[in-house]
Amino acid sequence: MSFLYIVATPIGNLEDISFRALRILKEVDFILAEDTRKTLKLLNFYNIRKPLVSYFQHSKLAKVEYILNLLNQGKNLALVSDAGTPGINDPGGKLIEEVVKNFGDKAQIVPIPGPNAAIAALSISGFNTDRFLFLGYPPHKKGRKKVFDEISKSRYPVVIYESVHRITKTLNELSGFENIKDRKVVVARELTKKFETIYRGGISEIAPQIEKEKLGEFVLIINK
Repeated sequence: MSFLYIVATPIGNLEDISFRALRILKEVDFILAEDTRKTLKLLNFYNIRKPLVSYFQHSKLAKVEYILNLLNQGKNLALVSDAGTPGINDPGGKLIEEVVKNFGDKAQIVPIPGPNAAIAALSISGFNTDRFLFLGYPPHKKGRKKVFDEISKSRYPVVIYESVHRITKTLNELSGFENIKDRKVVVARELTKKFETIYRGGISEIAPQIEKEKLGEFVLIINK
């Protein structure tokens, strides 16, 4: 039986990885990486030498078939994303779906848990997070208003991701909803990295501060 390990990797600080994850990365035959250059930085940091196979959102069918063939040969593989847990708002989910469809019980898919930006942000939010709604990145155009409308109607805290290029636009659009504009929000920027910043308050309070930022990835939590 072959194994496909779904390995969570650091979202910033390279020390945020488990002993088990490091062992698996050392033991597998191949590592499937969203961006081989970024993964190589992690592997070099821990002196791990393994063949890397590029697998990302726009990988062609031939690449998927190549990966499936490796499993068919009995090779053990580790799937990693650029940061965090593969398959969560990540193209790795499609590959996992293909492995399940093509192999069934003949290939064992094993989660190696670890960092996740949404969970990290929720843990320091101060909101009641017994239940929450995760919506990933909002659409750029089509369906965008529908997502924001869903946020406005949610009975639970909502978590979304946003880039530095659209965070101000997103905050401004959310503030246009009558039942969102006065809610408390937490925005986590560059989690676990050198310039990690946590903003707390109403949208009108924090939007001007965030507008000045020129770099970073953001996790936005809108309280219920």
